[in-house]
Amino acid sequence: MAFESLTDKLQNVFRQLRGKGRLTESDVHEAMKEVKIALLEADVNFKAVKNFIYAVEQKAIGEDVMHGLNPGQMVIKIVHDELVSMMGSETTEIPLNAGGMTVIMMAGLQGSGKTTTAAKLAGKMKSKGKRPLLVACDVYRPGAIKQLETNGAKVGVPVFTMGDKQDPVNIAKAGVAHARENGNNVVFLDTAGRLQIDDDMMKELKNIKSEVEVNYTVLVIDAMTGQEAVNVAKTFTYRVGIDGVILTKCDGDTRGGAALSVKAATGKPLLYIGMGEKLDDLEQFYPDRMASRILGMGDVLTLIEKAQSNLDEEKAAEMEKKLRKASFGFDDYLTSMEQMKKMGGIESILSMLPGIGAKAGELSSMVDESQMKHTEAMILSMTPKERSNPDLLTVSRKKRIAAGAGVDISEVNRLVKNFEQARKMMKQMPGMMKGRGGGRLGGLGGFKLPF
Repeated sequence: MAFESLTDKLQNVFRQLRGKGRLTESDVHEAMKEVKIALLEADVNFKAVKNFIYAVEQKAIGEDVMHGLNPGQMVIKIVHDELVSMMGSETTEIPLNAGGMTVIMMAGLQGSGKTTTAAKLAGKMKSKGKRPLLVACDVYRPGAIKQLETNGAKVGVPVFTMGDKQDPVNIAKAGVAHARENGNNVVFLDTAGRLQIDDDMMKELKNIKSEVEVNYTVLVIDAMTGQEAVNVAKTFTYRVGIDGVILTKCDGDTRGGAALSVKAATGKPLLYIGMGEKLDDLEQFYPDRMASRILGMGDVLTLIEKAQSNLDEEKAAEMEKKLRKASFGFDDYLTSMEQMKKMGGIESILSMLPGIGAKAGELSSMVDESQMKHTEAMILSMTPKERSNPDLLTVSRKKRIAAGAGVDISEVNRLVKNFEQARKMMKQMPGMMKGRGGGRLGGLGGFKLPF
C-alpha cells in the first residue's frame, strides 16, 4: 500500500517523541533528522524535504511547544499540518464552465494509465449529471482507440473517433464540434503519449491547444516512477502548461514520494489518485486525509464514503447484530469478504483505520482474498449447520469438506484459523458500521491514535 514504509518509520520517530515529558531543541533536531531520512528514502523531492523540515523546526522550536503540556503531540500536529501544506492544503476540483462546454485535455507518457483515467473521470462526471464525451486523439499506440471505446462503454460514455489515419489536431477539433452538436458539455481529449518525453509529442499537444479552446489540461503520471514522475510533471508544466495532476498506480507505490512532491515541485494541484485498475478506483485527493494516512491516523471519512457507496446497509446492520450476539458464521464470513472486496479489499480498508496504517498488510493476511474461489468452495461444501456453527468442525468433517471442495485438509484448517482471527478482529471494532448523523456506515470504532 502507498506510504507503507514511510508510515512505519514516522510512527517509530513519533513514539520516541511522545515518550518524552519535555523536549529540548536537540530532541527536535534529532527527530527531524530521522524524518528527513524517511522522506528521502520514500523518494520525496529533496528541495521539498528541505523546505518541509525547515518549516517544522521553525514552528516546533518555540516556547509554546517546548514547554507545553504535551510537546511530543504538538510536534506531531505541526508535522501533520506541514504535510497538508506541502500537498496543497485544499482539495481541488476540475472547474467546469457553468452553462457551457468544458474541454479537458488529458496528457502524459505512454503507460501512465492516461486512457483508462480519462474514462474514469468521464464516468465520474456522468454520475454528477454531466454529459461527457471521450475523444480518441491517440492515433499512434496500437489498440488505444479500441481501449477507449471499451472503457467508454463500461462507464456509459460515448466515444468520438475518426480512426487512426487522421491528424490528432483535426480529430480534437471535430470532436469538440461533435460535442457541441450533440449536447455534450464535458469533452475529454485523450491525447497520445510516448515512452519518454520528445519534441514531437510536445509540439502536438501545443498544436491541439492552439487550435482548440482547452479549458483545463490534466497530466496523468505513474506514481511508481517516483522522482521521475516529478521530473515529467515539471517538464510538462514548463513546455505545454498543465492545470492539475492525477497520480495513477498509487496502490502499488509503497514509497509515496510522488504524491508528496508534485505540488511542491510544480505548483499544480493533485486532483485524484488511482488506487486500482477498476473504473471506479479513482479517489479524489484530499491533502488533510492523505496526511492522516501517512501518519497512521487513518482516513475514516474516505472509508465512510466508500461504505456508503458500496455496502448494503441492511446487510451491514444484520452483520453487526450477529457480531454482537456472537452468531457470526461462515455464510457471514463469505458475505463480509464480498462486501470488503467491493470497497477495495481488506488491506485498503484496514489502512484507513486509525492506529493500523502500515500494519494493514500484515493484518489483511487474516482474509486471503487471492483464495476467494477456494474459500467459497470450502464454505459451500459445509452443511448449513456447520456454516452457522463452526465449532462442529471435527477432523472427519474437515476431511469431508476438503474432498468436496477439491483441496487438501490443510486448506480447510487454514480457513478455520483465518475465520477465527477475522471474527476476533471484527469483534474489536463494533462501532465501525455506525455512521455519522444517525446513519450506520462509518465511525471511528474503538481505535486509538498510534502516537
